[in-house]
Amino acid sequence: MVVRDAERIRAVEEAIAGLKAELLTVGVLLPSVRVDPVSAAGESPYPLVDLGCVNLDTAMRLTAVLHEVRR
Repeated sequence: MVVRDAERIRAVEEAIAGLKAELLTVGVLLPSVRVDPVSAAGESPYPLVDLGCVNLDTAMRLTAVLHEVRR
């Protein structure tokens, strides 16, 4: 199946929106999550999601959420 450029970008943008929404429900905000521009320009079926940088508080919140889910 050939995926057109617009479909590739729309799919990754929808994934990012869903990820942000789910993380916000548990109090985690990834402020710089975005479509990776290098992979978006390439030939791969879907671009990568760049989760970006986070501050210490966000890293600690994400760690706590993951720890809780694992329990």
